[in-house]
Amino acid sequence: MNSVQDQTDTSVSDPDLLRAAMVAEMRREGDIRTDEVAAAFAAVPRHLFAPSASVDEAYRRDDIVERKYDENGLVTSSVSAPWLQAMMLEQAELKPGMRVLEIGSGGYNAALIAELVGKSGQVTSVDIDTEVVARARRCLDATGYERVEVVLGDAEHGVAGRAPFDRIIVTAGAWDIPPAWVDQLADDGRLVVPLRMRGLTRSVVFARDADRLVSTGYLLCGFVAMQGEGASAERLILLRGEDVALRVDGDHDFDVAGLRESLSAPRAERWSQVDVGGFESFDGLDLWLAGAADDFALLVATDTARESGLVPPGTRLGAKAIVDGASFAYRTSRPTSEERTTFEFGVFAHGPDADRLAEQYVELIRTWDREHRHGPGARIEVVPAEVPLGALPAGRVIDKRHTRVVISWPAAS
Repeated sequence: MNSVQDQTDTSVSDPDLLRAAMVAEMRREGDIRTDEVAAAFAAVPRHLFAPSASVDEAYRRDDIVERKYDENGLVTSSVSAPWLQAMMLEQAELKPGMRVLEIGSGGYNAALIAELVGKSGQVTSVDIDTEVVARARRCLDATGYERVEVVLGDAEHGVAGRAPFDRIIVTAGAWDIPPAWVDQLADDGRLVVPLRMRGLTRSVVFARDADRLVSTGYLLCGFVAMQGEGASAERLILLRGEDVALRVDGDHDFDVAGLRESLSAPRAERWSQVDVGGFESFDGLDLWLAGAADDFALLVATDTARESGLVPPGTRLGAKAIVDGASFAYRTSRPTSEERTTFEFGVFAHGPDADRLAEQYVELIRTWDREHRHGPGARIEVVPAEVPLGALPAGRVIDKRHTRVVISWPAAS
């Protein structure tokens, strides 16, 4: 049974009790770190921003509500899970009196921001979807947050008339950072954005440094993709019908025919002697691999492919893969304790260069373990696209439409 419900058995539909229990749970889980963010979540009635959800659903820490779908059944808008909203608000370090732009509306997050910046602050929420804007406006008015400005428009251009902003908080998955966001950010401002880099999304906090942005921290997240001018779809390379595919972000000239043939060939297998377990997060390894490998992709598979043994269970959420010609390798794991609480990282590889690619992949895992596992994490810089390569810091350069993103890894102290 959900822990929120456990604490409210006598009245599971009482919104005040459920809201208090949700805040307490997020405190325990570490989503909420400060009293200010806790007070905001305790004050805003989330169920009134989620009319299509039950009161119980509205106050579950992990529940995404008010999903909107397109004609293909893909989610185009939603009110994010409370734990993620809390962590991004903690990242933003909002203070009373700040001017904030929220990109991607829904109403609830804007109300939380309004609580944090107070009546002396200013909150602007912009969304490209007419229905989402109208719903956000209704919900904000009904809950006493009339002071939040809700704007219909393509967030690619920001909201110049309300700038400059001390904080810009993006609540949609962004592939790039348009110039308007940098131009409308105060000199000492911060941008919090779920930025997609080679298929991996991290909520990155950027500080402005003249025309550049430099990360001060990031966390693992997932968001509905940006719409409008800033939209950029990933490419799906089908290897076995729709059962097995490579999800690719950016331009790659892959040997598709060769990769399809390689999937049916015997696989190479290597193990790294690098273990992970307990509550340790290893999403830093994923980001390290995405930057270290020349051609990085996500191997995804259907239930049918996994159950048949064609690919292992770890491909359900996308196994991190590297590709070279007609060969590809991807990470897997195996338990190293009877309790299945610790696991060793390994690699499966297919293709004419499977052995070499598997060894290369395993060495990348070992390098992360030796040099970066307990280090400060990645440094992510965003510079204008016209900045020449010779003027960039050392690291993996990811070319976007408006910018160049550079991922580097400072050594552990």
